[in-house]
Amino acid sequence: MDYKMRRDIVPTAVKVELIKLLVSSGLPVVEATSFVSPKWVPQLADAKDVMEAIRNIEGARFPVLTPNLKGFEAAVTSGAREVAIFASASESFSKSNINCSIEDSLIRYHDVAYISCVVGCPVEGMVLPSKVAYVAEQLCDMGCSEISLGDTIGVGTPGTVIPMLEAVLDVVPVDKLAVHFHDTYGQALSNILTSLQMGISTVDSSVSGLGGCPYAKGASGNVATEDVVYMLNGLGVKTNVDLGKLMIAGDFICKHLGRPSGSKTATALNKTTIAHASKL
Repeated sequence: MDYKMRRDIVPTAVKVELIKLLVSSGLPVVEATSFVSPKWVPQLADAKDVMEAIRNIEGARFPVLTPNLKGFEAAVTSGAREVAIFASASESFSKSNINCSIEDSLIRYHDVAYISCVVGCPVEGMVLPSKVAYVAEQLCDMGCSEISLGDTIGVGTPGTVIPMLEAVLDVVPVDKLAVHFHDTYGQALSNILTSLQMGISTVDSSVSGLGGCPYAKGASGNVATEDVVYMLNGLGVKTNVDLGKLMIAGDFICKHLGRPSGSKTATALNKTTIAHASKL
């Protein structure tokens, strides 16, 4: 694979092709883009164009991320049928990430929610389970269809995730919950397995482990989708996702970015394939 550095901004056509590849792998939901300020996140300035290009793609749902009312209105105008918004269980992170307090963020939000910093915050440190449960309950009472619990900086372990989930499950039905674990310390899969054992069946992930948070320095991307699918296959869980096609999508975007995959599964299987081919 050619890992030469490419330009920072990913062209719209490459984003659209990646979405098509992800859908073809069998993933039922692909978060397509984010309607954020192009001044602060120029990478996502083409959100409207991406939505226009995928308008006729069938076989998956395409929620988009919106941090405020302006973003929400732009998303709806662009044809988005589902929006994800993010509230934080950390007061400091809420102010640095979306420029408002927890209470103000709760006033803004409805429909779909993502809660960041559910076990740790880059500013405040560890976050109490009771704080996460409070935010989750408020969002649930607003009528949110799904609440994703995000370990934004990836510091969680089953030891901290279990009490957090127990607190949230006391106030929110399990079928409304999803989990979103970053893999900074290599704990994402163990945290996902723990969540599955507690009844949660919706998991956020990122192809090849791409991503990260600009306000959480040092944090890696969300857990690699390839690794989650490999683990679920090993558990006998039916996902309807073709791991081979998923790896093609990951290879496509990694080649464009000029970086190796963050997926241990993709890396191992690619090495195995190369080794096997060399013996033929």
